[in-house]
Amino acid sequence: MPSFVNVEKCDGCKALDKTACQYICPNDLMVLDKEKMKAYNREPEMCWECYNCVKICPTQAVDVRGYADFVPMGASVVPLRSTDSIMWTVKFRSGQVKRFKFPIRTTPEGQAQPAGGFGGDPGLDGPVLFTEPDSLGCDVWLK
Repeated sequence: MPSFVNVEKCDGCKALDKTACQYICPNDLMVLDKEKMKAYNREPEMCWECYNCVKICPTQAVDVRGYADFVPMGASVVPLRSTDSIMWTVKFRSGQVKRFKFPIRTTPEGQAQPAGGFGGDPGLDGPVLFTEPDSLGCDVWLK
């Protein structure tokens, strides 16, 4: 389900040039309404559902309606970001609350290694996957 902004909670990131959700959205969907000073998703049908805007919002104003197989109807999913993890809180219709904590990536911006440190040529012309045999701890590929 595409993201949406709860206008009662959104403060437009204190009227900076770009809101946090604008900065993080990989599809450039989040924009700031200069008159209302509130963010909004200008094309919800194009949302990739990556949850980046939801996770980065400092006021927890961006939300995504969960899928029924992930979050039963009537439930809510709220992320709370800290410096090293994200705590997902799922509140069910019955009032039951469950929390799940996951670490976040702490690699400084621009320093991520696409090959995961394994290096080498992808070699897409053979049966060996990109990081194999290095990621399997083997010296050679066994046939």
